[in-house]
This record gives sequence, structure tokens and C-alpha cells, in this order.
Amino acid sequence: MSTIGKALALLDTLSRLDKEAGLTDIARLCALDKATARRFLVELEKHGFVEQDQDTRRYRIGSAPVRLARIREARFPFLRIAIPFIKALAEASTETVHLSEFSGGQLSTIHVEDSARAHRIIVDVGSLLPFHATASGLVFLAFCPQVEIDAALKKPLEKFTDHTVTDPQLLRKMLAETAARGFSIIDQGLEAGVISTAAPVRAPGGRPIGCVAIAAPLSRTNTAAIHEFGAQAAAAANAISEKYYGSERPAGTIAKLRRTD
Repeated sequence: MSTIGKALALLDTLSRLDKEAGLTDIARLCALDKATARRFLVELEKHGFVEQDQDTRRYRIGSAPVRLARIREARFPFLRIAIPFIKALAEASTETVHLSEFSGGQLSTIHVEDSARAHRIIVDVGSLLPFHATASGLVFLAFCPQVEIDAALKKPLEKFTDHTVTDPQLLRKMLAETAARGFSIIDQGLEAGVISTAAPVRAPGGRPIGCVAIAAPLSRTNTAAIHEFGAQAAAAANAISEKYYGSERPAGTIAKLRRTD
């Protein structure tokens, strides 16, 4: 990995911590020696990407990423356009709904609408969504070019629960079913007791840029309900795509949605 790549990886690691961290912890988490980690932190601090508390000497994310995020959202208002649809879907389904976006080779959660029910699924903003173990990851991969599917399935596939599918051949079958159906279903792939369904938000050429997902307790969901959630997620994702890109909606989306009715 290049020097810039290591510095950005450090920044990414720091962004995922739920509290400030000291130099020793940051170096350990990033597999860097302390001198290298300190050098990266000093440079990142100069440019506002990290901040150091002068009393505790611990580090946290600075204001520069926030500024860049605001500029990006102003020019490409994905969140502003998507959030009303996510809120409506959460209200209609009464379950936790989350929106993800693909960036830097990873799919991560960028917005969550929690269920109002006492027993609900908790999804954290910023959480990474493995392609093979989550509904969002599976449906995203299902609409990617074949070469990218092949590359993803060649990588080591972590088994998160007893139900996580790690067999590439079985995953290929699930991807084909997902693409034909227009939405994915993952039963306890990432966390025991959780079932999820998701649909892709797609660019005009058909390439996915993110996903809309509904996550529910397995104990509260049957086959009919999860398929209904899938159809709702697909409708919401299609609506987001249409509004974000205008009339240039992805080819084939409407036909796939009609086949699920």
C-alpha cells in the first residue's frame, strides 16, 4: 500500500471509532509503528482531517471531512433526495430501514431510520456491509458486471454466523435469483435472528451506486412479509434512482419490478 493509502486507511480507521483514541491504540489498530502513525497524524492534523485534544492528547476526526461531505452533498444531493423515501419506507414497513452507498470499493451505511418498535434491529451509520453476508451487499453485487462478481467471490469470505453463505457456487445461484427478482433476501447472514431484504439504487446505465434495505427480527417475519418488504424496497430504490437521475432511469428496472408484483 502506498504512503497516501496508509494515511487514508488510518483516517478511515479513526472515523470508525466511537471515541477519541491515543497514538498507541491508533498505531496498533492500523498495524503501523508509532513513529509512522505519528507522522501521518501530524500531516492529517495540518490539513484539518484529524484533531488532537490538547489535554488528553487523543485524536478524533477533524472538520475537513465534514466540509468535503457538505460540498459533495450540495453538488450531488444523494442523501437529500433519498431520505424522504427512506422515511416513508420505514413508516410503511414499521421496521428499520437503511441506505447505503458504494465508495472506495466498499458498501457502507450512510443513513438509518430506526423502527419505532421496542424489539428492533440496530444499524449504525458508517457500518460496512459485506457483499456475501448482507442483503445490501448481495443485491449490489447482483447488478455489478460479471468480472466484479468473480473478483468478489475469489476473496476470503468471512463466516459471521452459522447461516452465513460462503460457498461461491451457492452465492452465484443467490445472485442470479436476486437479479431476476429485483431484490435480495438474506436470512441471518451477518447477525443471528435478523432477516433483511434490499434493492439497488442504480445509475442510468444500470450500475448500482447504493442500496435500500429493510432489516427485521426473524421472529416477526414470514415469507410473505419479507417478499412484500422486498417489493417495497425495490419501489423505493427505483423512485430514488428516478429522482436523482431524472428520467434516465436504469433500463429493465420497471420490468423487474412488475415481475415481482
